[in-house]
Amino acid sequence: MSAPYAPAWGPLPGTDVAVRAATSGDLPALVALLADDRLGSGREQAGDLRPYRAAFGQIDTDPAHVLVVAAGDDGVVATLQLSFVPGLSRGGALRGQVEGVRVRADRRGAGLGGALLRWAIAESCRRGCALVQLTTDRSRPEAHRFYEGLGFTPSHAGYKLPLEAGGPHRADGAAVS
Repeated sequence: MSAPYAPAWGPLPGTDVAVRAATSGDLPALVALLADDRLGSGREQAGDLRPYRAAFGQIDTDPAHVLVVAAGDDGVVATLQLSFVPGLSRGGALRGQVEGVRVRADRRGAGLGGALLRWAIAESCRRGCALVQLTTDRSRPEAHRFYEGLGFTPSHAGYKLPLEAGGPHRADGAAVS
């Protein structure tokens, strides 16, 4: 049996920060990052960390997921989640799935996001992934340009179906039967 996967933590090239695993102590800063944008401000609840603590516990104990922070002298300045998803397609390929990419507002535009994504791509290669994938909201053309500048292509359309206590519902609110 091979040794467990260990990410390459340390200085993030071209920046003044280092990447490391998130800790439960980082949760207030992480939730603030998630809430600090047009879409996140309406869906994140920074005042109640209980659901985030529960999610963190699941992520932190599952070796298929890595919650990453970039931190420097001024604290946590960026984050992303990198998940490793096995599949049968593409010859049983492992995929790197990037989620929740955020850079603190006062640190945007200086190359930190690109450096963090390049780190995630390199980690996906180290882990043996055949590809790295992510989704981004259609209403974020600046994010589309950012990801395309890193070599990502908009090759697929993504679909989401919100799940509620009463079962799945369509975008118009009607129950899915």
